[in-house]
Amino acid sequence: MASDGIDRKILGLLLQDARLSYRQLAKKLGISAATAAAHVARLEKEGVIEGYFAKLNYEKLGFGFPVIIEVKVAHGKLFEVERKLAKDPHVTVVLDHTGGTDATLIARFRDRDGLDRFVKRIQSYTFVERTETKLILNIIKESQPPL
Repeated sequence: MASDGIDRKILGLLLQDARLSYRQLAKKLGISAATAAAHVARLEKEGVIEGYFAKLNYEKLGFGFPVIIEVKVAHGKLFEVERKLAKDPHVTVVLDHTGGTDATLIARFRDRDGLDRFVKRIQSYTFVERTETKLILNIIKESQPPL
């Protein structure tokens, strides 16, 4: 667990730019590169840092059709259905939650036809009772929470 101020500062800097070197982290924090490396290694070992990712512009990659799909699942088969949905490369997020539906997906498609095929496919899954699809018009904010 992030146990001190240096850990939190390192995590904050890595959230802004995961490509920062130990030397760059050290310079920004006024510590040695070895100290920065030791903190990062410990945070990775403890599972606080799970990986490093590039933030992609999906529209420029041809996946400018983001959607939210709510799914109602029958007969206590939620985890089974969620695992199956999570394997689809269009799906970027799978959430299970309380409320009128059981799971919410966030997915990206190249076009309406790809979305149509996907929704019809998941509606044919055993135990999927119904879906509700919402087209995302604009993403106003997409970020990590502050530390």
